[in-house]
Amino acid sequence: MSTSAEHRVFCESIDLDSKRIPKHVAIIMDGNGRWAKERGEERVFGHINGINSVRSSVEAALLTGVRYLTLYAFSTENWSRPKEEVDALMDLLVSTLIKEVEDLESKGVRLRAIGDLTTLPKACQDQINKSIQSTKNLDALDLVLALSYSSKWELVEATKQLMKSGVNPDELEASHIEQHLATSGIPDPELMIRTSGERRISNFLLWQLAYAEFHFTSVLWPDFGQDNFYDAVRDYQKRNRRFGRLLDTTHTMSK
Repeated sequence: MSTSAEHRVFCESIDLDSKRIPKHVAIIMDGNGRWAKERGEERVFGHINGINSVRSSVEAALLTGVRYLTLYAFSTENWSRPKEEVDALMDLLVSTLIKEVEDLESKGVRLRAIGDLTTLPKACQDQINKSIQSTKNLDALDLVLALSYSSKWELVEATKQLMKSGVNPDELEASHIEQHLATSGIPDPELMIRTSGERRISNFLLWQLAYAEFHFTSVLWPDFGQDNFYDAVRDYQKRNRRFGRLLDTTHTMSK
């Protein structure tokens, strides 16, 4: 488990400012199908190889000091894909969690999940819950898997909970909504990465990404490695995050 001093030394070695590492990075892992097609394989072949990129991203986050890493693993819209592909993805999720949870524990990674988990097969629900329980006390990195997730679903569910809570509409504030989001208790992402060259956020963390910096790369997800992660953070560190305010040059990189 890395210390802040180790993070600083590592960041300096790859030309990153350790004081400006995003606390929360979110990734839309796109391009598995195209990657497989380019190799004459079925789409599931791309999903299988994409696991290596998950490992690389987790390692990069740990080395640089990112505290939260959210991966868009399966959207509510993905249920419309061919049954064979969906079934293979669910089986892959279970087998991957079984294989990886011990390594996650050894690195201090806490697993979390957001989304309509009740729609997942029981075997998936059981393994997710088991993995979450076994890592719940770890704190080096929170790895958040968005499964059967979409922002529209999340906002509808939050609205339902607000209506049941009896909150006075005249007293409603953003904080009330945030308390009922799937990410309640997790800081909003400062950096969102999408692979494969697509430039949209596809119903992902619409509320939470309001002030995030976006990094789009043409690299297909199975080819996304640690160096690509660091490139995204470098791009983030070149931005001046004003949040609607006037330019503050005191936080501009000197390089």
